[in-house]
Order: sequence, then structure tokens, then C-alpha cells
Amino acid sequence: MKNRFFLTLTLFISAIAFSQSSYIFCGKLIDTEKGKIKEEQTIVVKGNKIVDVLKGYVNPENSDDEIIDLKDKVVIPGLIDMHVHIESEHSPKTRLEKYILNDADRAYNSVSFAKTTLLNGFTTVRDLGGTGVNISLAKAIKGGKIVGPRVFTAGKSLATTGGHADPTNGSRRELIGNPGPKEGVVNSVEDARKAVRQRYKNGADCIKITATGGVLSVAKSGDNPQFTIEEIKAICETAKDYGMHVAAHAHGDEGMQRAIIGGVKTIEHGTYMSDETMELMKKYDAYLVPTITAGKEVEEKAKVKGFYPEIVVPKALAVGPQIQGTFSKAYKKGVKIAFGTDAGVFEHGKNGKEFGYMVEAGMPVMEAIQSATITNAKLLNMEKELGQVKKGFLADIIAVDEDPRQNIHTMENVVFVMKNGEVYKK
Repeated sequence: MKNRFFLTLTLFISAIAFSQSSYIFCGKLIDTEKGKIKEEQTIVVKGNKIVDVLKGYVNPENSDDEIIDLKDKVVIPGLIDMHVHIESEHSPKTRLEKYILNDADRAYNSVSFAKTTLLNGFTTVRDLGGTGVNISLAKAIKGGKIVGPRVFTAGKSLATTGGHADPTNGSRRELIGNPGPKEGVVNSVEDARKAVRQRYKNGADCIKITATGGVLSVAKSGDNPQFTIEEIKAICETAKDYGMHVAAHAHGDEGMQRAIIGGVKTIEHGTYMSDETMELMKKYDAYLVPTITAGKEVEEKAKVKGFYPEIVVPKALAVGPQIQGTFSKAYKKGVKIAFGTDAGVFEHGKNGKEFGYMVEAGMPVMEAIQSATITNAKLLNMEKELGQVKKGFLADIIAVDEDPRQNIHTMENVVFVMKNGEVYKK
């Protein structure tokens, strides 16, 4: 009898909570679809959905409904970062941690990174490479076990032997071994297909390849091409079969061209992109994810003695200063831009700095915000659920103190965060 009473009480409380709505009074609301700001709006949220957006400040119909007063704030759809590494954060200890951290250690560390990311306004991220802990983290967040953004993850990045994402780079010879498709190392068309299928089996949402050398890998080159075009085509074709898109880390121009022609959807970094490659980007409908913040941060960290291994320092000093200029040129040439930061290469939570760098390089404020909302929602095939404050969309809503058109750096200080209808920062 007692158990039946508590069950009835629980169901009653749940029913009340489900029936309640939140009325969010917005002083200003950014309409990302039209690229305009609306004054004095009310967003009605029920459950995890936006059920209406009304003109003026409309009082709730029921006394149990909640009012969230953001009359002195600028309200924006939850932001989407298309390039993070959510399970780690680079430091002088990173190389040592490769050998001493267990997956459980990485998982515990990732909990704080995920929370920090969400509290800074990024309600959705695309994770582009880790050990595989990122897949478990995505599931834990989705299941409500921990706090964090909605995560679309590539799991383990794909590389060639000795390439940027070869997990044994920099190891002593006894530990190098011969990693293959299971570990994300590809050396043939057959390997390429098997590696994609393995990522799918592991639970990845997308595929990330390292089409060229990289800055932070313990290897000499930061920009040489590292996949054949046949391997890239095999990866992209197989990924398409499994409903996944492909992102390509790329600094060097030849590697970018192979990736674009091979079928990748996004080019990450794009440091040494030529005019010819920019035209290819437009022809093949590929997007540039610039990660300017990462370029700035690695350049600064490379000047700190001992922060990076010696082999990394010249690459960081050469690549870092180039990224913002390439972005500026690509944007002006009409290359499509998707917002992404490479957070994890630098401290999580500083993702908002990217907006300032994009605007500094010539992108209008509203377009920069659109790149982090409607553009990225489209790339994730979530354009009917994310990226806008609109009836029927998921209730991912943030707010800042100032109008970004007057001060873009306000995007670095998010003061209100709602994800899936639940308030995490107020």
C-alpha cells in the first residue's frame, strides 16, 4: 500500500512538471534565419521544445508556469562548435599522459571539460578525435548521467602509418607496433573501408581523417599529404553508406585538394589553402572550419619553453600565424564557413574567442553567429531542430549581456544557458 502511494505521488509530481511551461522574456532575440534582431519577444518552452515565440512580453496562462526574465539580455540559439576534442586538454604533460592515463582517467577528466563547454554557451559540439572515450562521453551526456553539450563524435581519427593521428607516433620502438584499421591507421583502400566500418561499429557519428601532417603530432611534417586520393574516396564512399559525413584535418594544399575531390564535407584549419583550392571548395560544396583560436593559442604556447616537444615548436610557430589570414581570404572569395575552434588544443570554455577573431578578419557579426548556429545545424542534419529559436525546435537557448554587433567579445561571457529545455546557467 505504501509503495503504491509513493508511486502515485511520483507520477503526480512528474505530470505537473511535464505540464509546466517556461516563459522567457527576451529584451533582444537574434533571428539567425533572417540575420536580424527582434525586440521584446517571449519564448514559450514546454518540455524540451520551443512551443511558441510571441511578440511582446506575454504572461503565462497558468500560475504554475515559470517566468525567466532576460529583458536586459540578448538571447541567441544555443551555439554549435564543429571542432572540439572533448575528452582532453593539451598541456606540457600531454605526451606523458599518453602512457600513464587509463581510459577511466580520461573519462573522469572529460566530465569537467564537457560541463565547462556547455556553461559557456555551446549546447552542441562535433568532437573530432580522441581515444574512444569521447563516444562513451556522448552517450553519458545523452543519457542524462553527466552535464555537457550534445556531442556528435568521430571517435578515433583516421591516419596513415606515421601520420598525424597515428597513436604510436613518438613512442619508443618496442611500443610502436603495427596499428591498423581497428586503431584508426589506414594504408590501403581495403584498410580505409574497414576503418570506417570499425568507427561505425564503435558508435561514431562521423569520420575524421588527417589528410596532412599536423602541428601537435610528434612527427616532422605539419603539412605534407598523407592519404592517397583513392583511400580518401573509399573512406567517403563508405561513410556515406553508413550515413556519416567526413571531416579532414588539413594544413597543406595538396592534401586539401585530394580531400575535397575525394568527397570530404569539411576542411579543418585550411592553413596553406591556395586560390585554386578555394575554388575547389566552392565547386564541391565543402566548408572551411577555420579554428583561428587554435592557431593563435599554439603560436603563443610554442614560445613557452618546454610546453611542447621540440619537434612541435617550429610547426606551431609557422602554422599558427597563418590560419586567420587564410580564413579572411577564403571568406572573401565565397568559401562556405562553419564555426569551429579546436578546443582541447587550448582550454575548453574559451571557444567564444573565435567570434572575435572571425570578425577581426572581416566576417560580419551576424554571419559569424549564423556560422555557429544555422550553418552547423545543417551540416549535422539537424537544421529542423537546432540553430534557431523557433517553434518546434529543441529548446537550446543562451543569452549574453551586450549586443554582439556593438561588442563581439560579449560572446565570450555567456550568462544564461538552457539546453533541451533545462536551465544550466542563470
